[in-house]
Amino acid sequence: MIYKRSSALFAQAEKVIPGGVNSPVRAFKGVGGMPVFVKEAKGAYLYDEDGNRLIDYINSWGPMILGHAYKPVVNAVIEKAKKGTSFGMPTEIETQIAELAVSMVPNIDKIRFVNSGTEACMSAVRLARGFTGKDKIIKFAGCYHGHSDSFLIQAGSGASTFGTPNSPGVTQGTAKDTLLANYNDIENVKQLIEANKGAIASIIIEPVAGNMGCVPPKNDFLKELRDLCDAHDILLVFDEVMTGFRLAKGGAQELYNIKADIVCFGKVIGGGLPVGAFAARNEIMNYLAPIGPVYQAGTLSGNPLAMAAGLAMLNELNNDVEIFNRLADKTKYLHEGIARVLNENNIVHTINRVGSMISVHFDESEVVDFETATKGNNDTFKKFFHGMLNQGVYIAPSAFETWFITDALTYADLDFTIQAVNVVAKTL
Repeated sequence: MIYKRSSALFAQAEKVIPGGVNSPVRAFKGVGGMPVFVKEAKGAYLYDEDGNRLIDYINSWGPMILGHAYKPVVNAVIEKAKKGTSFGMPTEIETQIAELAVSMVPNIDKIRFVNSGTEACMSAVRLARGFTGKDKIIKFAGCYHGHSDSFLIQAGSGASTFGTPNSPGVTQGTAKDTLLANYNDIENVKQLIEANKGAIASIIIEPVAGNMGCVPPKNDFLKELRDLCDAHDILLVFDEVMTGFRLAKGGAQELYNIKADIVCFGKVIGGGLPVGAFAARNEIMNYLAPIGPVYQAGTLSGNPLAMAAGLAMLNELNNDVEIFNRLADKTKYLHEGIARVLNENNIVHTINRVGSMISVHFDESEVVDFETATKGNNDTFKKFFHGMLNQGVYIAPSAFETWFITDALTYADLDFTIQAVNVVAKTL
């Protein structure tokens, strides 16, 4: 494919935007080459600035669960924009989407809307610390909760070792309050709790990890986390920015029948616009200002355009009783097709899948945590990525990202994708 205009636009962007992009993964550093600039999108397809059509498997990193430019969402935004784009004052639609979200998700009484998943997770941790009166948190290596300081931490050398900053600008003081655990390793979590008795406010986790590829929780891992939190007066925070309203109406809580204390949302809840949210039972949420001591605010929180998009999206998902089954069926079909052609071409691989999230790892070992995810052959992935791009299929430009399936994908699109994998596999 020709990317002449995309290349020119990237060169232009590099002069005025750091790295030419406003979010690092877009820069193709993980796969090499220059990013593709999108002109428009519709349904399951992206159309770039050079006129190429690409089947889209990132879907804006998850929110386009019903496809790009989905008519009810677009119309809702247009009609709301005619009445003003921002007020900094309460609006009725904020209550309407809050009522709907609370009705769809188990174990929450109140919800606070913010502007991004990063902001939701940052606020949830602050709320957990304020509610418990404790400072430390446990997060899991390979789970991404946004770029707030508390989350940009790399692992220490042992179970009781504090993390260290993995970005300049994050202080050692911040890092000492973040403990790193291994995903799917309950014994490791127990060691951290034992070494920091009475000091841990919360454990925050992606209940299905999406930032080391798709990594499901093994066996009773989430249940055992719940039991540990109950035993040690720790709040369990589910980062459902990716999984919320995607794996089920009630997200991973519903899918795995596990109660979280605080739940973070993003992506789908905004219908493609910048929205995040966090929610919990009354006694926790009532700790938030203006009725409680924990401060959190935002001029654009509850923005009417974002609320209109989110409300339209959630209504569609709430009223379509088969949506999550259709998504799971399409993802299973894709999984089986890719596995078949990779096997036929003798390509070593592992595929993980939960609902409408899926990832391909070029290693034969089971991928259960960040360490096993990093064992995949990155050179093979780079060739695979660019091969798929040349075939007209756009997947995440990183070996550590989930593919997201949209209901707009047809089985013809899935067959096209599987055939593209077959073509590319012969070159690997």
